[in-house]
Formats: sequence, structure tokens, C-alpha cells
Amino acid sequence: MTTLSVIVDPMVAPLSGGIGRYTEELTRELIRVAPAGCEVAGFVSATTSDEDARLRMLLPGVGDIHRSRLPRSALGLTWRMGFGGIRGKGMVHSTSLLAPLSRHDRLNYEADQVVVTIHDVVPWTHPETLSRQHVGWQKAMTRRAHRFADAVVVPSHAVASQLGELFDFGDRIRVIGGAVSSKLQVPVDADARAARLDLPERYLLSVGTLEPRKGLTALIRSLAEPDAVDLPLLIVGPEGWGGVDVAAIAAEAGLAEDRVRTLGFLADADLAVALDRASVFVFPSIAAGFGLPVVEAFHFGTPVVHSDEPAVLEVAADAGIAVEREDADGYPARLAVAIASVVSDPALAERLHYTGLDRAGAFSWRDSAQKVWQLHADL
Repeated sequence: MTTLSVIVDPMVAPLSGGIGRYTEELTRELIRVAPAGCEVAGFVSATTSDEDARLRMLLPGVGDIHRSRLPRSALGLTWRMGFGGIRGKGMVHSTSLLAPLSRHDRLNYEADQVVVTIHDVVPWTHPETLSRQHVGWQKAMTRRAHRFADAVVVPSHAVASQLGELFDFGDRIRVIGGAVSSKLQVPVDADARAARLDLPERYLLSVGTLEPRKGLTALIRSLAEPDAVDLPLLIVGPEGWGGVDVAAIAAEAGLAEDRVRTLGFLADADLAVALDRASVFVFPSIAAGFGLPVVEAFHFGTPVVHSDEPAVLEVAADAGIAVEREDADGYPARLAVAIASVVSDPALAERLHYTGLDRAGAFSWRDSAQKVWQLHADL
């Protein structure tokens, strides 16, 4: 039996965010489409038995789940220094840069291979939006990937191009994007969930960790612009690094207390209801590697307004309304105009509904998983 060891640690990270969702969906599909004679095993940092049980529930059919004796922070530091590995040898696939990257003898041990995933180049393009510690770790691990990784997966051609300007990976880069979760479906009790979430009849919605690079400050300020629509803004996502205080930003912009509301982390069924019923989904991200929430909004036919970040432009492919994010002072005003253009024009909103549905169909976790298996076969 050939084993593909997937480092699924992002699934149990305190702030798993988009990479945690990516890890879960890709690993689940890797298990489903595994070639004959192949299996998928998991690897995580030191976890509890409850976390192990949760991983097995989320990843039906997974083989062994190996646990490091080191907690996440210590494991990240150890691998950054090039020490340690994972139990056994063979194919290793990491859904992030957390990987045992060191010199290995591919000439005599051809089956030993390490593939890592680099989701963006934000540490180089927008370091001010991340903590100094995170920037240092990401840069160090990217340099190790350049030296030792057998292949690197990126989510978009935009990231591939940006990464190529920083390091010469040659033909080791593969573009493999994400898709909408199979669990992200409107439930039968949608009305009850909408009532519990206190969803207004019409509202703007944004999804993302509350951190500087998500562009939420500009979005909130856009509500105070002369061209802004009189609709509340709901923000879904956990708190992150950088101290994005939504209430304080709204108050500073002179908005009423009920104009902006955070919903925190939502279960898939609740998120599906929120996305499905939104008047406009807004993704103002200043820096991104893929922009999965945009595809999720497309999946429900919700009109999308998004930034002109290259990776987001690539993913959206003209199925949404793009807004120039340069000239930060004028960004809120441009967002306000774009949002109003959709809200005030039913014909435009209807067109975006259908173009979004069509665009969402271009992404498939099954396709992504098959590309990963093919990548390891090619190596």
C-alpha cells in the first residue's frame, strides 16, 4: 500500500481560517479519489484525543493519524531550522508551508518526496498586514521550500507569477485552486437559522478573518460615503492579528451602531444561509492568493463586488464587479459606488447572479485532488 501523508495541522489550528477549510476539503477529496493501492494518512502537531476524533469524523476513510510530540509552535520552529520529520518516509503533502523541508536523497529513494503549498506572497507584498513573527516564519519556510521542496502548489496563476519573481522554482510550481465545500448548502431550516442570526431583509455581506489585509476598514468606511446604499453590513469571520476593531472603525466613520455587525465564525449551514440571502457580497481584500469566499458567493448566485487584487481578478473572471484598491484614500468611495451600482440596478444584479453561478461551476475539489495525486505520480 502506497501512503500519501498529508499534514492536516491547519484543521486543528486555533485560527484555522481559509487554510483550515482548504486542508479539510482537499484532504477529504484526496481520500475519495485515491488511486487503487493508495491511501491517505494524516499528520498533526501534538493534539488531544478529542481533536483526533474530530479529524477522523471530518476525514472519513483516512488511515493513520500520526501525532508529533511537539506542540504547533515548537514544531514550526523545529522545521524552520531543518530538524525532524514525520514517521516513515514516502510521499508528503503539506497544505501550507508547515513541512519537514530538508535535504533528501531522491536519486536512491525516488519515492521520498515533499510537496508544500504557498497560498500567497503577502509577506513580501504587504508585510505590514501581518505580524513580524508570521512574516519571518513564512519567508524562512519559503526559502527552505526553494531549496528542498520537490514541488510547490499555489492556488492561482497570479501567485505563481508573483512567487516566480521572488524565487526561481523552475518547473516545480503547480497551480491547483480550491472550490466550494460540498457542505455549503442551504439547509431545510433556512428561515429558522436566518431568524436566529437576525438577518435583515436586505444586507451587505463580507467574509474573512478580521485582519488588516482583508480590507474591511475601507469597506466599513465606504458606508459613510455620499454614494453609499442604506443597507447594513454583516461581517462573518473570526478575530485575527492586527486589531481590526469593527465597532471602533464604524463609530469613527460616524455610522449608527446597528449599521455594521460582526457574526463571528459561522457553521457551514448558517454561512450558506447568510451568503444566499445577501443583497451583495463584498470582498475588499487588499492582498489574497485565491479568494475562496468569492467563489462561495458565486455558488449561491449572490452578486459580488471585489477588489482588483490579481488573484481575485483571476478567480472572478469578470463574474463580479472589480474595484481598484490602489489610492487607499479613495478606495472606500469607489467601493460605495460599485455596491450602489448593483443594489440600484436589478438587471445588473440578475446578470451577476447568473455569471456567478456559471463561474462557480469551474471549480471542483475532485479536480483539485486528482491534480494533487497526478503531481505526486509525476514526481
